[in-house]
Amino acid sequence: MNSEKLTALKKIKGIEIKTRRLVEDYFSGKYQSIFKGVGMNFSDVREYYPGDDIRNIDWNVTARLGKPFVKEFVEERERTVIVAADVSGSGDFGSFLRTKIETICELAAVLAFSALRNQDKIGLVLFSEGVEKYLPPKKNSQYAMRIIREILYYNRENSKTDISKTLKFLNDVVKKRAVIFLISDFIDSGFEKSLAMLNGKHDVIALRVSDPIEDSLPDIGFIELEDSESGERFIVNSSDPAFRREYEKNIMERNDELKLMFGKAKIDYVLLNTVQSYIKPLYAFFKARERRLRV
Repeated sequence: MNSEKLTALKKIKGIEIKTRRLVEDYFSGKYQSIFKGVGMNFSDVREYYPGDDIRNIDWNVTARLGKPFVKEFVEERERTVIVAADVSGSGDFGSFLRTKIETICELAAVLAFSALRNQDKIGLVLFSEGVEKYLPPKKNSQYAMRIIREILYYNRENSKTDISKTLKFLNDVVKKRAVIFLISDFIDSGFEKSLAMLNGKHDVIALRVSDPIEDSLPDIGFIELEDSESGERFIVNSSDPAFRREYEKNIMERNDELKLMFGKAKIDYVLLNTVQSYIKPLYAFFKARERRLRV
């Protein structure tokens, strides 16, 4: 075995050990409780009792028997979870310990091991300018390891991002209601309608991974920047107050647009970055969603 392959295997194994431990210590119990009611199957009908949800009235049976009947549903024991991971060129960026793609990989691993521990199926979509790879949902202990390997070492075909194409693909291909984790830096636009349409059919959760330098440039004078998706290079003066104000204004406007878009689509939106631990914000999201579902 050559040294490059050995290094890759060690890295994959390291992520597996780390994320399995996180699932055991933090996420396993929370994961089970935050998707209550995601998948519901029709079970039977029974007579209406005061306090029943009138939206569940079976009007055909009610008309036929002359008194109100409601539909009963049972929660599916097995869920389908899809991780849609952005593998576009911008994922290669990271200013400190981890790149964005490494952070995305660890998040996907946590979700995969959580799903498999709870006997759910897990699938994977890798996307850039379109869908690059699709692994249909399976319930297999080795699947999580494959997900780690695919995200970390996938040889992308495109560097640009088109989230809309991916959302349309998921809407067409995933027939059974699923929990879809969309993990990206969301450096794209024009996918609002596709996002709302997908969330109408599935339970979509957006995890945004960014790097601190993307939000605030270091004050170090002239620097060369490269657009990791287009390859375009340009020199800017990071110490110029006017440039810094304009840069930070654009970033803030984009952040506000994303927050507003996810809010309108009624999609849970979690902010994460490559420098700070993702454990606290992800755990906080799990707890907040659990409380909301109890209401």
